[in-house]
Parts: sequence; structure tokens; C-alpha cells
Amino acid sequence: MILDRVRNKLRIRSDLARCVLCEFCCTFIFMYIGFCVNANAVLTRKPASEYFTIHFGWGISLFFAVQMGFRISGSLINPAISLFMFSFGHIGFAKFLCYVIVQFFGTFCAAAVAFLTYYDGINEFDGGIRQVYGPNATAGIFGTYPREYLSVGGAIWDQIACSAALGIMVSLVTDRRNKIPLFLQPFYIGFMMLITGISLANAGNAMNPARDFSPRLFTWIVGYGSEVWSYNNYCWFWIPLVFPFIGAGLGAWLYHLLIGIHIWNKEDEEKTPILPISIKPPLFVPN
Repeated sequence: MILDRVRNKLRIRSDLARCVLCEFCCTFIFMYIGFCVNANAVLTRKPASEYFTIHFGWGISLFFAVQMGFRISGSLINPAISLFMFSFGHIGFAKFLCYVIVQFFGTFCAAAVAFLTYYDGINEFDGGIRQVYGPNATAGIFGTYPREYLSVGGAIWDQIACSAALGIMVSLVTDRRNKIPLFLQPFYIGFMMLITGISLANAGNAMNPARDFSPRLFTWIVGYGSEVWSYNNYCWFWIPLVFPFIGAGLGAWLYHLLIGIHIWNKEDEEKTPILPISIKPPLFVPN
């Protein structure tokens, strides 16, 4: 078959190069669809009561993006997830560094293509005047912006807490001891995105340094002005860039320390001749 011949000739032999390309593609498709979901909601002025559809769109997008590269790079997509996978020893430093670079770059490219896709709609919506604030603002299609009531401390805690929830859920889904079939794991992770989206929405559900910083940089380049950085008196843009790294790693390690390492399975029983504790209740012996 033609496809088989193409595969034999063009298949990348380097594992690192293959995984890096996969991470770029998976990150791009996830973010591109997500930004387009946001654009459709903003440009049609959907009421807040319909925001479920936005989170549903992001969740389905993540499902397909994870499924696409699940058997190549694992579809980490998020630099914060790449960091805790590195801390577990699942990926080496070279892969970690390359993954983070292409995750930021893939998100930037996704924002650019989504902007081109909805360019006419954005022009019609804001009259060609790019805005961060106000009823005709479109910067929120790309970057995240917290709700007005959120303080700096509250924003920091929000990003740590929601990223920790992300780290916990990714860890429990991918923990082999939980025996979740591989073909179901992308669906579970997409569903996780839906749940966190509709529950932890103080600050736009960043939970991903690349998801916020790269499109923010793009909007600054295409004319949204310095307000993309100065929002909330410069007390926002650095928060979703820094604290998801802390939160996701914290959540992942908490899961494994409090739950994961205590799950016993047959493999452990075969490796350990004498169990440290009894995992079955003692039999009742009558007098």
C-alpha cells in the first residue's frame, strides 16, 4: 500500500525527534480547537448559562489530542505535567526540555491560526480596535483573565489548587496500579478537563503555563497592547506562568504518597515474599 511505503521511507527513527514532533502536534490541535471554541462563544455573545458548552468543547478537544499522541510521547501537552513526569523519572531531561519548548511554541502557533480563522469575526466584533477590557474585548479568546473579585493571593492559590487537582487526576488515571485500560485513559483525561473547567473557573482555567503565556504573547504582538501584561496592575500574567508548575507537581506527588504507593496488586505480591501488612481480614476461628 502507498501509505505503508510512505511510512517506511519517512518514519522518523529518532525517538526524541518523534516524541517532540508528536508533542507539538498534540498541543497544537488541543489549543487550536480550544481557542476556536472560545472565539465562537465570545463572538456570538453566548450568555454565561451556556458556558458548559465551552468547557465541553475543551474537554473533547483534549480527549482527541491525548488520543492522537498517546502511544508516541504520551501527549503531555502541559509543561507543568512534563515537569512532574520528569520528577518521577518517566522522561529524561532532554525530553523534558524539548517538550516544554514545543508545548509553548505549539500553543503560540495554535493562537495564531485560530486568530486567522476568526479574523473577520473579530474585526466585525471589535471594529478593528483590539481590546482587553470592555464589552467588545476579544483578548480573552486567547489568554486567561481572572474575575474582578479575585485578589493576588486568591489568584495564586487558585492556580496552585486547580493545577494540583489536574496533577492528582492525571496521576490516578495513568497509574498502572489502578488498571484503567489504555484505550480509556484519553477519555478519562478529557472528562477531567470538563470537570475542572466547570468547577475551578475563578481565573479562566489556565492550569498550564503554555496555555496562558504563549497566546498572551501572541495578542501583544498582533496589537492588543501592553494591557495584556498590565492587567490587574501587572499582578496576573506571571501567576499562570509560574504556579501551575508548583501545583501540578504538588498534586501528583500527593496522590502517589497518600494513595498510589499504598495500592497493592499481584505484581507487588510476587516481588515481595513477605507482605509488610496483612491485606486480608483474619479468618474467624471459633473457640
